[in-house]
Amino acid sequence: MTNASITPLIMAGGAGTRLWPVSRDSMPKQFIQLLDDGLSTFQATLLRVRGEPFGRPIVVTNQEFRFVVAEQMQALGIAGEIVLEPERRDSAAAVAVGALLARRQDPAAVAVALAADHVILDAARFRADCTSAAALAATGLIMTLGIVPTAPSPAYGYIEPGAALGREGASRLSRFVEKPDEETARGYVGRGYLWNSGNFVFAAATMIEELERFAPEILAGADAAIAAATVDLDFVRLDPAAFTTIPRTSIDYAVMEKTEKAGVLAAGFDWSDVGAWDSLHAVAGKDAAGNVLQGPVVAVDSADSLLRSDDMLLTAIGVKDIVAIATRDAVLIAPKSEAGRVKALVEQLKRQGRPEATEHLRMYRPWGWYQRIDLGARFQVKRINVKPGGKLSLQKHFHRSEHWIVVRGTAEVTLDGQVSHVHENESVYLPIGCTHRLANPGKIDLELIEVQVGSYTGEDDIVRLEDVYART
Repeated sequence: MTNASITPLIMAGGAGTRLWPVSRDSMPKQFIQLLDDGLSTFQATLLRVRGEPFGRPIVVTNQEFRFVVAEQMQALGIAGEIVLEPERRDSAAAVAVGALLARRQDPAAVAVALAADHVILDAARFRADCTSAAALAATGLIMTLGIVPTAPSPAYGYIEPGAALGREGASRLSRFVEKPDEETARGYVGRGYLWNSGNFVFAAATMIEELERFAPEILAGADAAIAAATVDLDFVRLDPAAFTTIPRTSIDYAVMEKTEKAGVLAAGFDWSDVGAWDSLHAVAGKDAAGNVLQGPVVAVDSADSLLRSDDMLLTAIGVKDIVAIATRDAVLIAPKSEAGRVKALVEQLKRQGRPEATEHLRMYRPWGWYQRIDLGARFQVKRINVKPGGKLSLQKHFHRSEHWIVVRGTAEVTLDGQVSHVHENESVYLPIGCTHRLANPGKIDLELIEVQVGSYTGEDDIVRLEDVYART
């Protein structure tokens, strides 16, 4: 392992509903800034695996997130292979795809499979632990990065270490155990069990061999999905027909709980999966009273709370041990000890048909974003932001007309084949059924207010005639 690099396999396709209302299906937690470092956890993960001992990353994500993945990688100047899953299939599918691609690049490849939504602050120790685990993986072991518990917790699965492997902190993996109750967790910690971080280091060839032995249907589906994959812009699209044959399961169930080649390294780095708002409170910077205050927040005589606002002013007086999260369209208030129940709350919102359960008011697109301002029976008002060089699809609508008012920058407007430029404080009218396109030819963001009027203003009243982003 002295001259070889470790291939990072970053799994970035999850939904992250436990951090609702900030994290939703349309923009999950791995792509959102959770700490005060200006980075998403996905970007922080990329930075941890940039440079020695790591090689070019392979990012496996859902096709719905392809443009935000590319944009966040470009913002860091990091290039890698972006592989698109047509639908979510849990970690076994992602690991199988990543192992096959890593072996294709290098038959002797050693890979580290990482979740994109974890927080690790000690990057130097993380790299050192990955190097130690990779040296053992090169001998044919599949190493789990175990975490020394800071306290008994029922929020994590545990690992029982077995016989020592002759390297500090490394041992055979005796068994995995499911998330326990609090009393059982205390017993596990007392007996030296480790938290299961869900991050693994392995030789690609070894993982493929064990998938062939214990989960051949997963390996076969992944292999077929890669063989029939297509290249779309900068993305590798896995074949949908083959990929959907892969069972939905984790790599823990598919391989790690069955293989005799499992090892565990007691990692020395700090770690959190930020699985709930109380977990974020534990790792984020706090004021003298133990509060985490993010965004426009004012707290008086309050302690040990997480108060976050993405837009409106959030104020609190005399609160303790609570979570209060305010977004543009939803507010969550809960005792910090009840933060783990947010997922159940989101499921209830979905059953009630609440769009806030899955969609943000601000929706990101490859050209920029739009945000709903107001919605009525026969109208909708949006704020639209188009990046320099961004271009929306050539399209038409059957049920609405639109008015565009430019408030910043210059808009290039195509209307029934005629191209014109609309400047700040100017507007253009787009009648029902016209063929139109919006683009930003300038060097600054284009911002405009769009007023839609008609019998139906839903997003599915868009007929795309041409699209530079290969959307349908």
